[in-house]
Amino acid sequence: MNFSDSEIVASILKNEGYENSKNPEKSDLILINTCSIREKAEETVRKRLELFNKYKKKNSNLKIGILGCMAERLKDKLLNEEKIVDLVAGPDSYRDLPNLLNTINDNKKAINTILSLEETYDDILPLRLNSNGINAYISIMRGCDNMCSFCVVPFTRGRERSRNPYTIINEAESLFKNGYREVTLLGQNVDSYKWSKLINNKKKLEKSIINDDIISFSNLLEMVAKINPDLRVRFSTSHPKDITNDVLKIIKKYDNVCNYIHLPAQSGNSRILKMMNRTYDRPWYLNKIKDIKEILGNDCGISSDFITGFCSETEEEHKDTLSLMDEVIYDYSYMFYYSERPGTLAQRKYSDDINIEIKKRRLSEIIKKQNKHSLDRNNLSLEKKYKVLIEGYSKKSSEYLKGRTSENKMVIFPKTSFYNKKYIDVKIKSCNSATLFGEIC
Repeated sequence: MNFSDSEIVASILKNEGYENSKNPEKSDLILINTCSIREKAEETVRKRLELFNKYKKKNSNLKIGILGCMAERLKDKLLNEEKIVDLVAGPDSYRDLPNLLNTINDNKKAINTILSLEETYDDILPLRLNSNGINAYISIMRGCDNMCSFCVVPFTRGRERSRNPYTIINEAESLFKNGYREVTLLGQNVDSYKWSKLINNKKKLEKSIINDDIISFSNLLEMVAKINPDLRVRFSTSHPKDITNDVLKIIKKYDNVCNYIHLPAQSGNSRILKMMNRTYDRPWYLNKIKDIKEILGNDCGISSDFITGFCSETEEEHKDTLSLMDEVIYDYSYMFYYSERPGTLAQRKYSDDINIEIKKRRLSEIIKKQNKHSLDRNNLSLEKKYKVLIEGYSKKSSEYLKGRTSENKMVIFPKTSFYNKKYIDVKIKSCNSATLFGEIC
């Protein structure tokens, strides 16, 4: 999401005469787009500021700004404590950047962290940054209404609002015409996407509205899929409570809608899930996994998020997470130990009472199990043929190409004269827990 936001910011600034620079030491303006979801992310930003402070000592004209969630959360504190920060802009105030920059030019500090109930930047065509010309992100909604007790996002990105679907289609069509072959629809919770002609005209929603006046996420997914069979469509992130069988059926219906779902569990224990305010319990989550496998088959790629060491989590409850992983067998997961975030319900209501060493040990056990499951899942791909979207050269050698399957698995294979193609069939010959290795069929 931050990458997508940075492309929006770049587009706005381009209209003001700015150009993207590969050399921060010689830049006139450095903007750091930030995340507040974990403490480590904020620590990384502060270390970056120490580095940029050295640049500023050499270049007195350099201006430095903080954008995004950290800007929203800390606001004036950033301007007062971080002496080198000239500008602070929250995720809904990027249109105001030209005015904020003018304020800086008058030797004043600039700040705008007002959250919006309407801003979606739907009329701004993002400036693709560091693009491979193949994959692109499309933001379809902003904000989040799910008040998970551990999460700071609703406070830093505001309430949910969905983008006009026709601007999304126009952006996807433009990307395809310009050679892109994969788009990822982005949102804090894409499955709660809902756009209504009446709601977005600020009229009261009435019971008489016909279905054509309301576009759900499954409707939008199908609209994007119909643009062209050669345009792959992915989406992230799904909340288990909102992903519907209608969405699963669209994935099944269209080959170009990728056979992959990221469905964060966070914990395998129902008591912890209730404390997290996830609005589902373990049996409910497993039933959703059952729906996915029944409709899409066991080949569907499924990944997850896990937070270990949440407030008051016992060893038995930690083992419930491990057993959930054994029951589902995820292709991969994003795994963290609990990081208390200021202002969240968990910070106000619960004690962060799990020792850091216990958190790290539990996380290590989760990672170890996931690595085994990832290898087990990848081994199932051996000797099978997959349609791979070529994304470029392998990081380790220009003699090899890389690409991904519909199930979101990275594949490495020898370079051939077929590199001018977008898709190629690859037979998998070996693997490790992270990557498949194959040869062109």
